[in-house]
Amino acid sequence: MSFTYTRTVHFQDTDAAGVVYFANVLAMCHEAYEASLAASGINLKAFFSNPDRAIPIIHATVNFYRPMFVGDRLTIQLTPKQVGADEFEIAYQVFSGEIAGKSAAKALTKHVCIDAVSRTKKQLSEELMQWLGQF
Repeated sequence: MSFTYTRTVHFQDTDAAGVVYFANVLAMCHEAYEASLAASGINLKAFFSNPDRAIPIIHATVNFYRPMFVGDRLTIQLTPKQVGADEFEIAYQVFSGEIAGKSAAKALTKHVCIDAVSRTKKQLSEELMQWLGQF
């Protein structure tokens, strides 16, 4: 099962050629990640400012299959998967409303849970385990 997030491409998302700038696709995917956390009942302010735990991204990739333009309505489907006691990854598919069923891009982010002070790996929290279990 996956979480679905919709978003319109804004002018600020594009480059001089008028297409979505590559780094902004990852920013849009992160928006979808945040929306999925909120939809599962996680308090985003508490989650991202937790003094005990941090969840940095340790790897990110994105592949593009066709351009996305200002005004395009995007659907981002994300599917998280636990890959260890302290790590998870999220696979994203980005669809543009123009052509249903054809990906405009695919992305993957890998995250690790660490102690915010010592910067050592730490087991995923119960709330993250519940979030992962929804998908």
